[in-house]
Order: sequence, then structure tokens, then C-alpha cells
Amino acid sequence: MSRRCELTGKGPMSGNNVSHANNRSKRRFLPNLVDVTLASDATGRAYKLRISAAALRSVDHRGGLDSFLAKAKDVELSTRALAIKKEIAKAAA
Repeated sequence: MSRRCELTGKGPMSGNNVSHANNRSKRRFLPNLVDVTLASDATGRAYKLRISAAALRSVDHRGGLDSFLAKAKDVELSTRALAIKKEIAKAAA
């Protein structure tokens, strides 16, 4: 299971641990991923996704999964999220 958000594409970043003596060692900054079940109004189904906490706040801010996916860029979405987006668009039409 990759450490990547399915809705925003946010993944691990790299950087340095810097000691008091200014010694540097490599480290990874991992995204805060959460397993969430989000409901779609258009399809009437619930979808289990692994998304970051920031993406969860964005989904709430935009008014739900349907409106978030409608505005989301296809490049950022995972293959599962793209399939969900197409299902929602098909059900809404």
C-alpha cells in the first residue's frame, strides 16, 4: 500500500534532521493518511479511500465527495478515484 493520498496525490517528502551541532541526516516527512469512508449523493454509495487529513478538510469545505471530485484535476487523482469520478458523472447525467 503506497503512502500517497488518493484524492490530492500528496506523498512523502524528504529533508534533513538537523542537530544542535548542525549535523544533518536524511529523513522522510510522511503525509498524515487516514482510512475514511465517504458517501456519494449522486450514486448513493459509500467509498473507502485512503486520503490525507488535509484532503478530508478540503472535501468537507467543498461540500462533499461529489463536488470535490468534480473540481479535482484528473492528474492528481488515483486510478480508483478516477473510476469513482466517472461513476458520479455518469449518475449525475
